[in-house]
Amino acid sequence: MTSYDYDLFVIGGGSGGVRSARVAASLGKRVGIAEEYRYGGTCVIRGCVPKKLFVCASQFPEHFEDSAGFGWTVGESSFDWKKLVAAKDKEIERLEGLYRKGLENAKAEIFNSRAELVDAHTVKLVQTGKTVTAERIVIAVGGTPNPHVSLPGHELTISSNEAFDLQELPSSILIAGGGYIAVEFANIFHGLGVETTLIYRGKEILSRFDNDMRQGLHAAMVEKGIRIILEDVIHEVKEDEAGGLVAHTKQGHSLNVGQVMLALGRDPNTQGLGLENAGVAINDRGAIIVDEYSRTNVPSIFALGDVTDRVQLTPVAIHEAMCFIETEFKNNPTKPDHHLIATAVFSQPEIGTVGISEEEAAAKFEEIEVYRAQFRPMKATLSGRSEKTIMKLIVNAADRKVVGAHILGHEAGEMAQLLGIILKAGCTKDDFDATMAVHPTASEELVTMYSPSYRIKNGERI
Repeated sequence: MTSYDYDLFVIGGGSGGVRSARVAASLGKRVGIAEEYRYGGTCVIRGCVPKKLFVCASQFPEHFEDSAGFGWTVGESSFDWKKLVAAKDKEIERLEGLYRKGLENAKAEIFNSRAELVDAHTVKLVQTGKTVTAERIVIAVGGTPNPHVSLPGHELTISSNEAFDLQELPSSILIAGGGYIAVEFANIFHGLGVETTLIYRGKEILSRFDNDMRQGLHAAMVEKGIRIILEDVIHEVKEDEAGGLVAHTKQGHSLNVGQVMLALGRDPNTQGLGLENAGVAINDRGAIIVDEYSRTNVPSIFALGDVTDRVQLTPVAIHEAMCFIETEFKNNPTKPDHHLIATAVFSQPEIGTVGISEEEAAAKFEEIEVYRAQFRPMKATLSGRSEKTIMKLIVNAADRKVVGAHILGHEAGEMAQLLGIILKAGCTKDDFDATMAVHPTASEELVTMYSPSYRIKNGERI
């Protein structure tokens, strides 16, 4: 019998990697884990956690304005970018410490080093040159922002990685992209007082979301003062004479800004990982190809999270890690379930969504019912803000099952989490109708939309 240094070696200290290493170690397995940067991965260090903190910071100007309608008088306010960055760094340091402590308590061996594959059972720790062997290897190295190297002047731009640690807050910024990262950062920078422009090649932002959510958020962003340019792309970025940047677009715009941020998608972080040494197969995007159990084509090597380019969400990576543990160490073969994943866009207002859009449902089912409510949230009645909340339920008419739920408004992400449970349980519209409302709340609209706003049959609205 072959003897290995470890039962499991994990490459990558993000959410999926740490979870698989910690739980395997807690089961008594000999586990090693290597991370070249900081434990916590994209989400904790330079992703969803600092982003949400920045979202909170950027909302205060509106809170100050809204308070006047409720009788408050707020004095002159000012914002200190460096203080926010320092507070964010302190919180990230705390969270990274918790990740490390969890691994240490489980008796996993931690390596602060880049790790690369030598063969199907061997890993090289680049910092020391040492090689170790493992019966199983998990690759959970995540993704990295697409640098868009074909763009002339791309080296003058930043990605979401650098946006959290700018030395100074720019007076103006141009953000390229129409996905959730671009949209969220556009709202963040605008809320912090930066003149913000978003440029996107598509006809509308957030291409994979329900059209009402896309159009409603677009209108809200423009009303706030964010400029949105559609069906156009940056052609070139240059430095201008004033020390700023000028971005030229294919449609003939010349935009002088203090900073240009590219949010043009994320690529699997597989370059230089030594996959070819072990014979691990990748697709044309560089993502590691896995089966339903997160196995690669090499029996001893597995891959989890964004590096597989299945669903790029932190909870998904954690779920895949737990399924790996069940399958490999508990003799309970378990496939990750990527169906009905609730998600949120932390824009302002937020989007919370689970299930399929109206457009997808109309193409999938013979007949659907659409329940839609649009209203002014209660807070806005006194603040004077003209924002609107939109709520939608998409129902398959054949069995009355709710197949999609979409919300644009305050705390939409929180509501989406609960709706995710409801849709996962297979609830019908009749279950919604039988549920008592909590009044006065925005979410009560979800259980008081008794009649469909319209129906779609065979692709035609009736």
